Amino acid sequence: MRHAILGAGGIGGFIGAVLGHGGHAVTLLLHRESLAAHPDALTLRSPLGAVSTPVARATALAEEVDILWVAVKAPQLEAALDAVPEPGRARMVVPLLNGIDHVALLRSRCGDDRVVPATIAGEMERTALGQIDHRSPFARLAFPSAAEAGLAPVVRTLTAFGCTCAFLPDEATLLWRKLVLLAPIALTTSAAGMTVGEVRDDAAWRARLEGMVREACAVAAASGADVDPATTLQTLLAFPGTLRSSMSKDVAAGRPPELDAIAGPILRGGRRLGIPVPLTAELEGTLRAALRS
Repeated sequence: MRHAILGAGGIGGFIGAVLGHGGHAVTLLLHRESLAAHPDALTLRSPLGAVSTPVARATALAEEVDILWVAVKAPQLEAALDAVPEPGRARMVVPLLNGIDHVALLRSRCGDDRVVPATIAGEMERTALGQIDHRSPFARLAFPSAAEAGLAPVVRTLTAFGCTCAFLPDEATLLWRKLVLLAPIALTTSAAGMTVGEVRDDAAWRARLEGMVREACAVAAASGADVDPATTLQTLLAFPGTLRSSMSKDVAAGRPPELDAIAGPILRGGRRLGIPVPLTAELEGTLRAALRS
């Protein structure tokens, strides 16, 4: 299969390296200023295996591909789509962004039937151009059941590398199951400046973490998602203690975090549905104030 990757950071680089290693043709869509500097290969270091695979490079999608993977940060999405002037060149568009709202934007640009929302969980980071470090002992992906046949070759490659892939029957459950895990981790670790393990071991921060899980799950369930607070918390507390969210890394490095993409659906959903989300609001406000200072 032929693939294009829009957003060759930690997530996009991981997907590109695994697919390229598995025999798929991969093209990275890069900013013009980084095209010449980017190597013609992706190198991945992972608990699942270390690989280096050749890739093509381009500044825009100019050829037919089976799948366009969209892995930019949410605030960069609209600008990044300038590299896809003809979305019809992609048979399928698979976004791996955090949050919920990006799906509607992509469908307005690329067409309802072409966009297949997906999620990925794991700690992946681009440490240099073309160099991806995957630190978590897992890489978990979820896709909608309706796309199972079309994604079969991709899932075989991902699974052979050691990724866990699941198909879920509805998009609300697929997207919210990640967000109810991500938002509590991202906001607590970023506000506290701690790892997941440090938040888990601090009584006050753990209480905030657990409260945020309940808030997020309440909004998710009222939005039609099949989520369970107890199962969500159990999964979250089993994460490696050294794990840091991408938001906490962005905050520490002075980069704009995905605050609206991650906290926004819970806050807006809470207001729309009449569900109190005071802990989410408190931590979002703390982080937003810190960004202004």
